[in-house]
Amino acid sequence: MMNLYKYVSDAINKTLGFTVNLEVPKNRDFGDFSTNAAMIGAKIANKNPRELANEYISKLQKLDFIDNVTVAGPGFINLKIKDNFILNNAQIPTRITALNPLNLDLDYGSYNIGKALHIGHLKPIVVGDTFNRIAKFVGHTIKSYNHIGDWGRPMGLIIAWIIEYGMPKDANEFNKIYPASTARANEDEDWLNRARQITTELQNNNPEFTKIYNAFIPLSLKQMDDTLQRFNIMPFDMIMGERGVSEYVPETQKILENKRLLQESDGALIINVRNEDDNAPMPPVIFKTTANTNSYAAADLAAIYYRNKNDNPSEIIYFTDSRQSLHFQQIFRVSQMANLTSAKLIHVGFGTITGKDGKPFKTRDGGTVSLSDILDMSETAVRERVAESQKQLDDKTIKQIALAAVKFNDLIHDVKSDYIFDVKSITSFEGRTGPYVLYTAVRMQSVLQRANINISKPESYILSNDERNLLIQIMDFEHMILSAFENRAPDMLANYTYDLCQLINNFYHNCPILRDDIDAKTKAGRLYISKIAFDTLATAIDLMGLQIPNEM
Repeated sequence: MMNLYKYVSDAINKTLGFTVNLEVPKNRDFGDFSTNAAMIGAKIANKNPRELANEYISKLQKLDFIDNVTVAGPGFINLKIKDNFILNNAQIPTRITALNPLNLDLDYGSYNIGKALHIGHLKPIVVGDTFNRIAKFVGHTIKSYNHIGDWGRPMGLIIAWIIEYGMPKDANEFNKIYPASTARANEDEDWLNRARQITTELQNNNPEFTKIYNAFIPLSLKQMDDTLQRFNIMPFDMIMGERGVSEYVPETQKILENKRLLQESDGALIINVRNEDDNAPMPPVIFKTTANTNSYAAADLAAIYYRNKNDNPSEIIYFTDSRQSLHFQQIFRVSQMANLTSAKLIHVGFGTITGKDGKPFKTRDGGTVSLSDILDMSETAVRERVAESQKQLDDKTIKQIALAAVKFNDLIHDVKSDYIFDVKSITSFEGRTGPYVLYTAVRMQSVLQRANINISKPESYILSNDERNLLIQIMDFEHMILSAFENRAPDMLANYTYDLCQLINNFYHNCPILRDDIDAKTKAGRLYISKIAFDTLATAIDLMGLQIPNEM
């Protein structure tokens, strides 16, 4: 697989003797690439940019892959690549061998025990899982974590409820325990204090509470796993939450004590992390509560210590809601002050998913929407669209289309931005949607199946604009996927995929492939282009955790 952008950039840099800025024009009629090298060089050489551009042209024209070089405006240089070079080097994407492979720990499964996964978990699992796939594709070693919340006050509230009312009998009853116990704690101080006491004793290995914990946890993990499987999320490499890292809290605390970072405050242990140049509030980190229980921060710090000790990661990347950004700033500062890890710590924060009214997406009665509800809504919408079109699609295909609708809609937006969740819009078969992407893939898959021949690269072939634009987009895959990794931005993959689909459909409509009046040479060339276009699209779809149906 060729990284066309890098290949062209390196060749131009070598030819001109300095590093240039290479850009891709929005309108490829002007050229496949452009550079302002002459405008930059003119300032150094004290020359007219257009005059210097003409000097550069004579050098660039000698590059064997260049078809044409022109000057535009005040001195922009436009370059067009030879058709044969494009045809000979366009290839199906293959996994990349990283020059400097990294060892990455990814944390995107911070689920609370006793709760159904809800819409707030959508972006972490979709973006985190896709980034995991991208990172592996570009040659890095990944360890994914589900850092479950299973050791704090929520667990105390759950155990208190089970002691009084018994273990839940089904999923519906299971999901009501934590909300019901929390609501009671908000009105009944004795109940809240009981939950606090249970939490303390659980963390000190009370056998009765530990037994309830051990019986409850598998039920909650099973519910999580069922939902993740519906979303085609890869299994986590490690399910290790607050309880799992609790045994490393004493070692972490000892390091903090040796660094003289811990201070007592009203019976709690805190760490001051505020700097003199902080313009925004930066409260202290609570390490131990007044009840002598481990805090949320203590678990995160112990997890960093554990991961550094066992994984030796180059980076630890957290995927969560942006509203946790202050928490991670605090944790990262403590980690640096205590030298808990040599890894680079990164927080990728998300925007909010809203309804059409601009408010956080809720159920009609104002409740939190579960992830299962999201898929159910999408499947219903897809079925309605299919019925309207009078098509017959099986249940598996309906589910694949609905999944693509939800996940692609989440991925195509910048991770930091809010976006509107509108089930009718995302299940459309037209526009920037998952169903449109799958439909394009099914269309090309059908062409290849109907051709039913061995497809090979033609020795020579004159490309039309639609064909060359499609092939250049294919040759940009490696550049895009490396950028998506480096910028922690899976939205680059989704937007690339949509652009690829548009070019595939332009090619399909403007370049007949299997029509009887198409000569054998042209048919062979277009089938070859169809094959690598489909395989590139299929690779992109797989990296997003989507599945191509057999028909649509």
